Order: sequence, then C-alpha cells, then structure tokens
Amino acid sequence: MEEYFKRQIELWGEKTQNSLKEKKIAIIGCGGLGSSLALALGSSGIGSIDLVDFDFVSLHNIHRQIIFKMEDVGEAKAKIVEEFLKKRYDRVNIYSFEEDFESYSKRERRVDLILDATDNLPVRVKIDTFAKRYSTPWIYGSVEEFNGQVCFFDKSSFKAFKITDREPKGIATPIVMNIASLQANFAIRYLTNLKIEKDKLHYLFFNQEGEFIIEKFTMPI
Repeated sequence: MEEYFKRQIELWGEKTQNSLKEKKIAIIGCGGLGSSLALALGSSGIGSIDLVDFDFVSLHNIHRQIIFKMEDVGEAKAKIVEEFLKKRYDRVNIYSFEEDFESYSKRERRVDLILDATDNLPVRVKIDTFAKRYSTPWIYGSVEEFNGQVCFFDKSSFKAFKITDREPKGIATPIVMNIASLQANFAIRYLTNLKIEKDKLHYLFFNQEGEFIIEKFTMPI
C-alpha cells in the first residue's frame, strides 16, 4: 500500500507510516464530530478503530454528519460509519459498538488514544475517569453555533468544567468540521510522535466583526 500512503510517506517517512499499523484508537460518538474524525483518520493507516455510538441516523443529523446519506435514516450510526470506512481503506480493523460509553467501558478495551465526539458533559467525565484509570490520553472536542473547543487531555482533569446536562444550541456545519480537523491533527501528530500541546484548552470562535479567533488556556493538573 505504499502508493496509497505516498503523500504521508513523503511527510514523515515509511518507518513512521508503518508504525501506525500498530496503533489503536477509539472514537466515542459517530455524529458530527465523530463522522468527520472517522473520515480524517480512517484511511490514515491507523491499524484499529473502535466506533462507539448507541444512536440511529435522523434526518436532521445529515447536514452536519458528513458520512451519512438520506437513505441512512433509521440505521445505526456506528455501523454506517464502519461500512463507509472499510470502503475507503480495507486494511483497517474497524469495530463498531452500538452502545453507550458506559457499556463500552466495561469491555476494558485498551487503545492508544480516545477521541471524544459526544455532545454530553457527563459522558466526558466518564471518558476522563476511564482514561485516567488506564493512563490513556484523550482528545476533547465540542461545538456550538460558530464556536468550539479542543483539548488534548494527558495529565489534567476534566473536573475544571462545570458539568451540566445542557444540550448545545444550533450548530453550523463548517465549525463541526473545523473542530474535528483540529482533533484529528492532534491525534495523528501524537500517534506519529510529533510534538503537540497537551493539557491546553483551545477555544475557537468568530467575534462580532467576523474575525476568527483562537484563545488558549492551560488546564489545571
């Protein structure tokens, strides 16, 4: 598959590309962020990807959940994403789990990196607890309206956030892809041993003048 990964091999070399075959990740949530993450990382050469989502495709999902099509309405999100990824790159091991994160966590599957693609703060607390138990880093991502947040959690804790069950407001499709892209870039840099900023919250937003702003905050340990 050297030709398939030609441009990545040019970027970081064949040895690093081959090392991705041994990497395992879990994407928690297969909606907006999750489908974009799967699209970005599923054909990167990562050896194994767990997809976790208990939900089914609804019509109102499709505009921002870029893997799904109109005919997928009513189908399990995790299964649709699995089938899509296998058609793009058939040498990646995809495992779809049509269940919530709490059920998945009881399987005690070990991965190198967890990617949060949920829209639920209490679930992120559970991801953080699970990740800390197994010393596994995880990448938080959230979107709302025209803004979003990303953080690579290593030593810091998610406890700094105020935990509520509030659902996000309206969401513009491009910001979902923007946040997922940053998460995916963090993931691929980490998995290829390139430098990244850890334990720092990146807040991305458009101000009232339409200027795109990125602010960064160090998370407490």
